[in-house]
Amino acid sequence: MSDIKLDYQIQPIEFTKVQIQDKFWSNRIQTSCNVTIPSNFGKSETTGRINNFAKAGGLMEGAYEGLWHNDSDVFKIIEGAAYALQYEYNPELDTYLDDLIAKIAAAQEADGYLYTPRTIDPDHVPENAGPERWSKLYVSHELYNVGHMYEAAVAHFQATGKKSLLNIAIKNADFILSVFGTEGLRDVPGHQEIEIALVRLARVTDNKKYLDLAKFFLDERGKANGRSLGGEYTQDHLPVVEQQEAVGHAVRALYMYTAMTDVAALTGDAAYYDAVMALWENVVYKKIAITGGTGALHEGEAFGANYELPNLTSYNETCAAIANIFWNHRLFLLTGESKYIDVLERTLYNGFLSGVSLSGTEFFYVNPLASDGEYHFNADHSITRQAWFSCSCCPTNVVRLFPSLSGYIYAVKDPALYVNLYTSNSADVEVNGAPVHVTQETNYPWDGNIKLTIETQSETAFDLLLRIPGWATGQPIPSTLYRYQDTQAVDNVTIKINGEVVKPEVSEGYAVIKREWSGVTTIEISLPMMIRRVVADDNVSDLKGKVALERGPIVYALEEVDNAQDVFDMTLADNIALEVEERPDLFDGVQVIKGTLDADSQEGFVAIPYYAWGHRGVGKMTVWLNHDMDVR
Repeated sequence: MSDIKLDYQIQPIEFTKVQIQDKFWSNRIQTSCNVTIPSNFGKSETTGRINNFAKAGGLMEGAYEGLWHNDSDVFKIIEGAAYALQYEYNPELDTYLDDLIAKIAAAQEADGYLYTPRTIDPDHVPENAGPERWSKLYVSHELYNVGHMYEAAVAHFQATGKKSLLNIAIKNADFILSVFGTEGLRDVPGHQEIEIALVRLARVTDNKKYLDLAKFFLDERGKANGRSLGGEYTQDHLPVVEQQEAVGHAVRALYMYTAMTDVAALTGDAAYYDAVMALWENVVYKKIAITGGTGALHEGEAFGANYELPNLTSYNETCAAIANIFWNHRLFLLTGESKYIDVLERTLYNGFLSGVSLSGTEFFYVNPLASDGEYHFNADHSITRQAWFSCSCCPTNVVRLFPSLSGYIYAVKDPALYVNLYTSNSADVEVNGAPVHVTQETNYPWDGNIKLTIETQSETAFDLLLRIPGWATGQPIPSTLYRYQDTQAVDNVTIKINGEVVKPEVSEGYAVIKREWSGVTTIEISLPMMIRRVVADDNVSDLKGKVALERGPIVYALEEVDNAQDVFDMTLADNIALEVEERPDLFDGVQVIKGTLDADSQEGFVAIPYYAWGHRGVGKMTVWLNHDMDVR
């Protein structure tokens, strides 16, 4: 009998049961597995990250190298590599992980403590590590690092069946349990992550004590039990259940909100549920970029004030986009509402994807909505994507998402199958106790036509819930923060079953098809992909008089290289017809938006998908164009 009594009401279909087969995502996933992960490991070797484990384990001599939180980068790459092994088995990678895990095992101290900056030479530790264990927990990343190790351990065990890394994680978690608690050390990590990881560890071991420890770390935030509070930067200014505004460092915050959602689901704690709902509303109504980016400020990599959403100086860290995807997926699993997948999809195609080059070898740490070609917005004072950073959390984080992406497409809550994302794929799932084979054929995100095939071996009753994206029904983001400038009603989503048009009930953003499924059934969905002009709430001062372009889930941007006129000076007339053009020669094949600025102008402009900007040298770029306020 399970030690954990509750769970998410909806369960995702494991990514190993879904094979993505489209050009758009397959290329990016294969690049991540075959290029980015090996490149990341290579960088970790040359920068001393991996040697630090060997040194801590007495396998080689030498001092600690790098920043005090570098252990976490290695753990994140291991997690991504474990997913890659499940995506496509690679014996060389499997062996490489075995050797690396042996170094990690050697670095673990006898009581379970694992933190190479201290173990290598306890008398000469980096300043931010603190002179003693846990003495600078607000900045040391001692708990953050091992949190990523737990996530890697779970992924590695599920991928290979090997317990080598999982045993290290359990030993460390049991040690931490012996140190922290209401009868022990009452302190919290300065960077949240271990809370998410402890929940994953609780699931894989079926041991509630790790879930309880995750909740302890969350419950202690904002409470001065013998310590000084960390303030808004670390979300340590109020008890978590009293927090209603997203403040401070965005990645820390979003990891915390993700863990809070886990706790709400697995404990049934109503206060946690209410808190994450309030925080989500604050983010989506007042603090999210049109690309799904979060954390608008360079200072503190932090959320700004309500409606503080700059362009040129916007931050929108790639890690924050990943965290936003994690959080919104869990919110969907908790509630069954499609609005969370709307935010996830927007972030995935725009705020996240812009952070990785098409080659998979260069990265934006920062994802602004404009660039003047002079301001060095990216990490390490760079202006282009970089192969690595002094703090390389983003390059090592992206490899966790790509290989596991197929796990976000489907979900099940008997007797219902949810279809959340549209991409060509095939999947073998179980619904209402029966095996079901599902395929999708589509050219999404460039085309809104999707063909699903449902195949059952015997007559099976279940509900098929097809997500109708908010952008297809006239809402760019599920809030009032952005709206389409043309307010025309959109009512031309069509659904056919075996060639016949049907009008299913729509509930929580899903078209619900209730049916006895038998043999092979074909469902065709047509989503209207029009070019839409987006304007922001008047409270967003930086976006007054501005308009952005999008089509389907893709946000567009204008780059200097495509446009003769200064993109910062362009003013787009509202009554000008725009058109889409196929560009198979550009960025592995994209669709661009073309048009003229006004009726009197012969000068055209070209907008490209935002995620692809920055691949053709340094130059100006903008998502938001000027437009005439009088015709809004």
